[in-house]
Amino acid sequence: MSRRSVTGAARLLAVLALLASSAIASAAEKVLYEKPSPYNNIIVTEDESGQRVLRFERGGARQSIAKPGDPTFLGFAYTKVAFAGLALSPEPLRIMIVGLGGGTMPMFLRHYYPKAAIDVVDIDPDVVHVAKEYFGFREDASLKAHVGDGRKFVESVREPYDVVFLDAFGTRNVPPHLTTLEFMRAVKHSVKPTGVVIGNIWGRPVNPLYDSMVRTYQDVFEELFILDVPGTTNKILMALPRRQNLDRAQLAELARKLAADKRFAFDPGDIAEDQFTNAGRKGKTGRVLRDADAASPAKAKEAEAVK
Repeated sequence: MSRRSVTGAARLLAVLALLASSAIASAAEKVLYEKPSPYNNIIVTEDESGQRVLRFERGGARQSIAKPGDPTFLGFAYTKVAFAGLALSPEPLRIMIVGLGGGTMPMFLRHYYPKAAIDVVDIDPDVVHVAKEYFGFREDASLKAHVGDGRKFVESVREPYDVVFLDAFGTRNVPPHLTTLEFMRAVKHSVKPTGVVIGNIWGRPVNPLYDSMVRTYQDVFEELFILDVPGTTNKILMALPRRQNLDRAQLAELARKLAADKRFAFDPGDIAEDQFTNAGRKGKTGRVLRDADAASPAKAKEAEAVK
């Protein structure tokens, strides 16, 4: 069996395992809402403990987990890891999130950063509706949900943010136009020189573009740190528009101080110390993703197969 065949088989097994675990979980849940939207087939379920789950297809990956009324609840391991990135901008006054889901991330941030202005953008108006109706997401004077293409929103930013979260997913992966060099340059322009960009992507083997996504971040930002999410295929990328030499012990110390100051119910320092990679040096694998590739999925797939 060729190396490419082995890689393909491993990727297929990983995808099947992910779908199987989602199907088992959804079998024990009650459907509260199911309706096609212009972009997704939105499904909201609730289990016996009151946890609610958002999916974009039957048996598909979970997009959000929440306990309505408890903004501190984080059902995904990746969100806890992502919030370790706040240690690189410990008291942000302006935060942008691309990808709303059930709204758990902005509600957590609103609870712990009450003075921050938070803008959340999602392309699907029905996702915004469901987040409010079933997941406890609430706008206020300084927390706003914007319906529209996340890329266009980023490109229109005039006043930069302290922290930018990139957490937009379709049913299978990050939308292609939110992975390219041109988009990442706009993201860099939207964040302050002292700020941080925190991205959530899937790693190998379920994401065949993983190395290229990382390579594209590396081509735009001055520093890149990667945190693994234990027990999942998620990778958290922390990109800086400045040079900041940082090792795992230093990040862990900053994250622990943040958790103590904010009184988080979890310690992101443990995560940072165990799962940290300094990815500032450009790797030999992957290629820079460009808008031309995103506009032609077949071309992108062909290029990825022969890299």
